[in-house]
Amino acid sequence: MNDFLNEFVQNRIFLAAAVAWLLAQTIKVLLTLMVERELRLERFHGSGGMPSAHTATIVAASTAIGIVEGWGSSVYALSLIMAFIVMYDASGVRRSVGKQAKLLNSILLDIYKHKHFEEEKLKELIGHKPTEVVVGAVLGIIIANLIV
Repeated sequence: MNDFLNEFVQNRIFLAAAVAWLLAQTIKVLLTLMVERELRLERFHGSGGMPSAHTATIVAASTAIGIVEGWGSSVYALSLIMAFIVMYDASGVRRSVGKQAKLLNSILLDIYKHKHFEEEKLKELIGHKPTEVVVGAVLGIIIANLIV
């Protein structure tokens, strides 16, 4: 078990992904503090916003895999495919869900004003704008190159 933990802690691919995620989430907290003048620590674990932590994480891992295993390796090809899926999901599907949540929350507010109605508000900040995904990808590439 001790060998497993030592090897895992020294895994540069995992380290690159973890650092990219942590840095992206920290940037979200700092940007929220600067723009909204409010310290919102839930931004450390929340989805959506600038930059995309999902994208930064998978692109850092994929880039690190390319550096370590080789750009022509099967595992790099698979990681790149997964990165494209995550980026598509972050900017497409999850963004649409966020827009729907915003609309539903507006409808719920209108219903609540006219008649008693108890329903929890839906989370609106779920997906990413394309620029947030691109910045996440660039962040992931930089972190992987610095760590690996």
